[in-house]
Amino acid sequence: MLNESVSPMKALEGIKILDFTHVQSGPTCTQILGWFGADVLKVERPGVGDATRKQLVDVPGADSLYFTMLNHNKRSIELNSKNEIGKEVLTRLIEECDVLVENFAPGALDRMGFSWERIQEINPRIIMASIKGFGPGKYQDCKVYENVARCAGGSASTTGLLDGPPLVTGAQIGDSGTGLHLCLGIVTALFQREKTGRGQKVTTAMQDAVLNLARVKMRDQQRLASGPLNEYSQFGEGIPFGEATPRAGNDSGGGQPGRILKCKGWEDDPNAYTYFICQAAIWDKVCDVIGEPEWKTKEGYTTPPERLGKLNEIFARIEQWTMTKTKFEVMDICNPFNIPVGPILSMKEIAEDESLYATGTMVRVNHPERGEYLSVGCPIKMSDSPVEVTRSPLLGEHTVEILSEVLGYSGEELDRVVGSGAVGEIKAEAAQ
Repeated sequence: MLNESVSPMKALEGIKILDFTHVQSGPTCTQILGWFGADVLKVERPGVGDATRKQLVDVPGADSLYFTMLNHNKRSIELNSKNEIGKEVLTRLIEECDVLVENFAPGALDRMGFSWERIQEINPRIIMASIKGFGPGKYQDCKVYENVARCAGGSASTTGLLDGPPLVTGAQIGDSGTGLHLCLGIVTALFQREKTGRGQKVTTAMQDAVLNLARVKMRDQQRLASGPLNEYSQFGEGIPFGEATPRAGNDSGGGQPGRILKCKGWEDDPNAYTYFICQAAIWDKVCDVIGEPEWKTKEGYTTPPERLGKLNEIFARIEQWTMTKTKFEVMDICNPFNIPVGPILSMKEIAEDESLYATGTMVRVNHPERGEYLSVGCPIKMSDSPVEVTRSPLLGEHTVEILSEVLGYSGEELDRVVGSGAVGEIKAEAAQ
């Protein structure tokens, strides 16, 4: 339990992050580092900024939700790294920061004159963290976006109905999933630096991150050599397996039969569904709940292997029962019996769930241009490093602050940098 008499220290307090990321994968990573107390200095093109500021705009004249929801707890500095004074400023930022994070296209930093070797010369203790589409190999120079990563990492080929096309997922496993992986690499490198005194290069490829999240499908790829995948619906339907892990619809990937079933109101509500899992340990309870107690002892139904060929019949009967209940009633009835079920929650229902705000999983944030908006908070809870979500920065909002407080520019030297055009147009109030 946190001792409230002691002011809590953030886990990454004192760590400076030079954030050269944009769009989603990199900002996901640096936002988490900011939530844990790191000072994240987001470098943006003068007058333009992160492309997502003006993508999918819903409030005219304000930064988009695409930007605000991925860039909390950061400070923004405008910087033209092609300008000679801009390069001077960037060099000083590298000297001062603990971590540089980037998700540029391959070779971009090298072309700017800041190769990994050069960065090490400037600051041997810095950790350079990069997100790329692919690792070394024939695709290493290819540009990758979210859906490309899902497809290249094995997610799309194993998602969807057996007789339908490959599908991408609703969750952003290519971008945000990769950002989460890189974040773990960064904090691990920081921990190792405490022992070695040296920085290092950390790289996460989007294909690799998606494949890691789809590893159970690689498990099934190898199992095919030993015969059909018995827990897949197509086994019970007598459909032959091919050479690759097939799409399995809504089958459970953990070996326990599971399906998405209709609930009361499904005719009008596209999310009136529940996920229902028939674990072997609670089979008798399932039979009692759905009104089929004789199935507990009926020949051909008593053991999991016997039931595999009858899953369509079994789930059709369970669905007859779930269609008489709302998805929440199904949960209320099944949970006391330890029957694993879960309502299909819409984003609207999640946004209206006050219990999520109480835990910080959802947050309400005030913004000077767009007013209050909702965002997803930090999913990781630490007892001694509480997270306070602060709004995303306006473009260049902290340029002078970073130049003076972090880099030590002042007086004529600061005027020289500001007047060079390397840091965009400084607002009058920021310059005072």
